Amino acid sequence: MCEKNSRRSRAADFAKLMLGSDELRSIQLLKLLSADAQGNAWPNRRDGLDPPCAKTQIRGVLKNLPFIAPSTPVLKKRPPSGPDWLHEIKHDGSRTQLHVHGERTTVYGRNGSDLSRRLRSICNAHSELHVRSIIVDAEVVACDDTGKPDFRERMFGGRHGVCACCFDTMHLNGRDLRPLPLAERRDALRNLLIEAGHPALRFSDDFPDPDKLLGVASRRGLEGIVSKRRDQPYRSGRNSGWIQVKTATWCEANRDRWELSEKQK
Repeated sequence: MCEKNSRRSRAADFAKLMLGSDELRSIQLLKLLSADAQGNAWPNRRDGLDPPCAKTQIRGVLKNLPFIAPSTPVLKKRPPSGPDWLHEIKHDGSRTQLHVHGERTTVYGRNGSDLSRRLRSICNAHSELHVRSIIVDAEVVACDDTGKPDFRERMFGGRHGVCACCFDTMHLNGRDLRPLPLAERRDALRNLLIEAGHPALRFSDDFPDPDKLLGVASRRGLEGIVSKRRDQPYRSGRNSGWIQVKTATWCEANRDRWELSEKQK
């Protein structure tokens, strides 16, 4: 009974973390998972962060920006390593693009379809972002009963709610950020999300060691990791500067993924 309660407690903590509860807002996603890693594998990225950036005032007419074809990672068996790369968890969700233009918010799917009505909670969350306009690259995630991100929950309703794991920004307050290095774009996004503090908008943190990150993802049955070049501008389409590695445990558990997708069409 004690072991069962302990499992429920860990699952509840992870579910809260994924959904961004106020109590756990200052803890990064993999903080809970790091117990499986050797030593102090995961630094607390909240320590020493720059203060939230100030609101930017821009003159002129605010123009709606069109959907941007997303950057697509190349699938490989092993992740790259070295100081030129950062590494994130690949969340098992739906790729989305979040557009804020003044009072209007639109959520697009991977191919540019408008998902705003289906993801009303994500749209409403953007009222907390202190910007005039922004485009964010993200993954919308739902959790299963154990608190683990699960695509099936996302497809069939998400009983425990959804959140957007945000990992890049292409436009901010009228400025095209795509020519900037990834690290700079992510710094701007991180600061905005910290300032907003909304549970539906989560920053997808990065970690320095791809092998340890991949090991934790495998043990927890997560989809995998994505490695990205720190200095690369945003590139639409297939991008060799983004490398995705899937875990064998996730692949085995998701053999029916194609069949599920076909049933939803």
